[in-house]
Amino acid sequence: MARHLITSALPYINGIKHLGNMVGSMLPADVYSRYLRQRGHDVLYICATDEHGTPAELAAKERGLPVDEFCAQAHDAQKAVYDGFELAFDYFGRSSSAQNAEITQHFARKLNENGFIEERAIRQVYSPTDGRFLPDRYVEGTCPYCGYDKARGDQCENCTRVLDPTDLIDPRSAISGSTDLEVRETKHLFLLQSKLQQEVEAWIDEVGDAWPQLASSIARKWLTEGLHDRAITRDLDWGVPVPADTWPELAAEGKVFYVWFDAPIEYIAATKEWADAAPADEVRDWKSWWYEADDTVRYTEFMAKDNVPFHTVMFPATELGVREPWKKVDYVKAFNWLTYYGGKFSTSQKRGVFTDAALDVLPADYWRYFLIANAPESDDSSFTWEHFTATVNKDLADTLGNFVNRVLSFSKKRFGDEVPAGGTPGAAEENLGTEIARLLAEYEEQMEALQFRKAAAALRALWSAGNSYLEEKSPWLEIKTDPEAAALTLRTAMNLIHLYAVISEPFIPATAKTMRGVFALEGDTAPWVTPAEASALVTVPVGTSFTVPPVLFAKITDEDLEAFRVRFGGGE
Repeated sequence: MARHLITSALPYINGIKHLGNMVGSMLPADVYSRYLRQRGHDVLYICATDEHGTPAELAAKERGLPVDEFCAQAHDAQKAVYDGFELAFDYFGRSSSAQNAEITQHFARKLNENGFIEERAIRQVYSPTDGRFLPDRYVEGTCPYCGYDKARGDQCENCTRVLDPTDLIDPRSAISGSTDLEVRETKHLFLLQSKLQQEVEAWIDEVGDAWPQLASSIARKWLTEGLHDRAITRDLDWGVPVPADTWPELAAEGKVFYVWFDAPIEYIAATKEWADAAPADEVRDWKSWWYEADDTVRYTEFMAKDNVPFHTVMFPATELGVREPWKKVDYVKAFNWLTYYGGKFSTSQKRGVFTDAALDVLPADYWRYFLIANAPESDDSSFTWEHFTATVNKDLADTLGNFVNRVLSFSKKRFGDEVPAGGTPGAAEENLGTEIARLLAEYEEQMEALQFRKAAAALRALWSAGNSYLEEKSPWLEIKTDPEAAALTLRTAMNLIHLYAVISEPFIPATAKTMRGVFALEGDTAPWVTPAEASALVTVPVGTSFTVPPVLFAKITDEDLEAFRVRFGGGE
């Protein structure tokens, strides 16, 4: 089987992420990773918190904490939420790791040796009060376009205009509040992307046609507009330091690498963190996943569309420029936006549902299924509480949950707590097996193609097939005239429950585990369902003990819906 390297865009450190972040990268990567593992592939799913940059320093300042302490606490808080969503990372690292500093500095040295880094003088805002140059986000003031008095030096959050610090009216330092600001000359390192444009274009031509149109079109748009040389250092206290052995003057001034230079390198570094964290009796070869791995590893990245340029153009340019055989992405799965009632989720404005609050309201599987079934693949999609409620009640509570409950409850009442024998399968069972095998093949095809909405639709169709069979056979009527026929129907339906438990695991892992645990099957470790098993539906032998689980999915009531609207807004 193939080796699959999977990464999702690194969540930024300053705060718990909202549902849009979850469905735009981490959750689909987890669903795909789980599916591949079940199919027998060797999978390494890597992610990390993105901890450098101005927002981390500002967030730490607001909390009154040293930035390293703030990042450590925020990392643990985010990881707890992702554990709650059952994201099965092989490793969830930190871009502030020693491994990332080591590999980032190595990349910078190699780029410099190969003539792709240049030291240039630029003019930047300086605060005598703070005794430092101020990155764009460290300058605040009044927006000249809309009058918003808390606009940042890079962008006005109110009107979204892109700004330069010198555009602001009454600019002030975000650190001290001082208005005593000057514009001074300072030196920074620039990555000469313009010299790498043709190589990036050739690489995109080689691999980009296989990507979704969203990813390939964004990458080609940036290339058409031309790659510009980009500053890759900043005047910050927190970040990967510029190595003194290569740039002693800049190192002495405390320059660090720009967060968007070191963050993608953290994918590699987090893999090294994973290897370094191995138990004493386990050897993990991190480099085999990244170095000279083009023929042995398939690398898939998951991200929202705003991250596409960095991953399809800028980071590949960096990898090409080091002139070493580092693995580049094979497939970029990009997503559009998930909106909240048609408007943007906003971390800073606390608009929408955030992942910690989501888990406070309902278990993870409710969210996992809804988000993937409505993933913004071809266009932006909107979260509304009405749509969420309808999906949960129809698909999870009625179609799957009710099927499991009524089959097991009725069988226990009429035949006891063991799978009944019943008669010989007939035409209805043969037709059901054929349909289940067909739908399973469709489900597998869509999962292999990373078409998550279509995969969810195929999974839903598999669940519905069981309900159609139950309605056709009506064991509650069969029991009156032909108990053997009723027993056969229930035995077949129980085998469907076990099949559903196995194949639903990528979407709803906690519920799948509960469903699988219903049956006292010794050595029940089969990772997937073969076409023959799907057709025959005899995995659960006659006489197997079973239990009736609690309700798998509780319906969302009108009162619940109103409470959600009041707590989170929306639907006015």
